[in-house]
This record gives sequence, C-alpha cells and structure tokens, in this order.
Amino acid sequence: MAIAFPLQIFFDGSCRVCSAEMESYRRKNPNNRLEFIDISDDLFRSDTYGKSLGDFMAELHVRDANGNFTTGIDAFIAIWQSFPSGSVWRLAAATFGLPGIHTLSRGGYRVFARYRHLLPRRRQDCETDTCLLNHEKTKRAKEAD
Repeated sequence: MAIAFPLQIFFDGSCRVCSAEMESYRRKNPNNRLEFIDISDDLFRSDTYGKSLGDFMAELHVRDANGNFTTGIDAFIAIWQSFPSGSVWRLAAATFGLPGIHTLSRGGYRVFARYRHLLPRRRQDCETDTCLLNHEKTKRAKEAD
C-alpha cells in the first residue's frame, strides 16, 4: 500500500524518549511531509479520530493523507519512508521491513511502548507535576479501555 503524505504522527509528548525521537524528525522534516500531534496535550481529543486515548497511548499512531492509520513499528517505517531515497532513514525502513527483523522489532517496540511510563519524563512536565505516573490524562485513558 502506498503512503499518502503528509503523515500525522500521534506521539506521547510527555515521554522523553518519544519527544526526542520526534524532535529529530521535526528538525529534518522532508518537504513538510510530517505533522506532529502530541497526544499528551490537554487539548488533544482522540474521539476526533475515532479512537480512544488508550489506543493512542498504547502505541505510536501515524495517519496518512487518505486517513489510513498505521501503528507500532509499521508507523516508524512509514515515517522513515517520508525521507529521501538513500538516506539512513530509508535504509532503516527497508531493514526493519525485512521479515525476521520486522517480527523482532515489532516485539521489541511493544515491550518499549508498554513500559515507557517507567522512563524519566520530560523535565518541563515534571516541573508542572504532569510527569507523575498517575497523570490525570493517563488515568482517564486507562479507565476508558
């Protein structure tokens, strides 16, 4: 299936690792093919996209210009495919798409996504107490599922 750009990337902005990864893509955003949506923002409304906040919090989501969602490691592959041919990101997309590597990376990503809440949070979130594991938005997401 061909990917229609631009891609909307739904990421957990309160996750330090997630934010750093998205910032690296943002700095090199090829021809504005990527749009970034922080699902930890209080203004984010998951129902606008026909999904629960719990769905979005469970794993990375990407939505292409046709409205098709891709999740997990496949979402990363879609992001990497937005970069020019010959780039390290395109090589990563091809590599992680290989059958054995894809299966292993899918499992590895699921473990990371499930336990990322145990990682240190972004500093500015901690200054406003939104980095707590019992963050109100996270609790609402768990209750909704």
